[in-house]
Amino acid sequence: MSAQQPRPRGTSGAGAVNELIEKLGVQMDPELLVLSLTHRSFAHEAGGIPTNERLEFLGDSVLGFVVTESLYRTHPDLPEGELAKMRAATVSQRALAAVARDLGLGAHILLGKGETRTGGADKDSILSDTVEAIIGAVYLSAGDGAARELVHRLVDSTLDRAADLGAGLDWKTSLQELSGELGLGAPVYRWEADGPPHARVFTSVVLVGERVLGTGKGTAKKHAEQQAAEKAYARLAEERA
Repeated sequence: MSAQQPRPRGTSGAGAVNELIEKLGVQMDPELLVLSLTHRSFAHEAGGIPTNERLEFLGDSVLGFVVTESLYRTHPDLPEGELAKMRAATVSQRALAAVARDLGLGAHILLGKGETRTGGADKDSILSDTVEAIIGAVYLSAGDGAARELVHRLVDSTLDRAADLGAGLDWKTSLQELSGELGLGAPVYRWEADGPPHARVFTSVVLVGERVLGTGKGTAKKHAEQQAAEKAYARLAEERA
């Protein structure tokens, strides 16, 4: 590891890297792994060293392709719309953050002091972005085959669950479809945010046919909207029954 390269937290720099490589089950360049763990907040405090954002960009594409191909081959009878919902559920921020937590990834991410103080190591956005960056690092370091194997190892269980989730794959889309079937028009979402920029909490309400049918809260607007849509869907489904 070069003298300029940051070290992840842990008992020792090299030990932490090797521990994470073992968890990932791949052979890869340790320096690329460390780069994949380097959040922009840490890079800024360290004088502008490279961040993991380019690797995240690459990993997002690799992840999306592998998941899409897997769904296409595994579910030959499903229409495009259902496949798209399953893909969205599998590569969502929440799903990838859960993968990161299973790996104990938060303890390895290099964060600036501010992000560390505000719990950045357990934020869905940071965890999911880091998973994508690691996938990108594996692709560059060990090739397409290793990246595919890693993606399957990380998300196959989520893919399996997605096949059984039904409406829960994407509550907003499911609510829109149901409200359309009932002749109520498209749902309308309204939201507001509270708290400082680094710790915002979003509150969303959804109106269907001019009635407020659901509310939700989350650390991201889309999470709050999904929660509100879930509650509205349940209410409309109950009324229809």
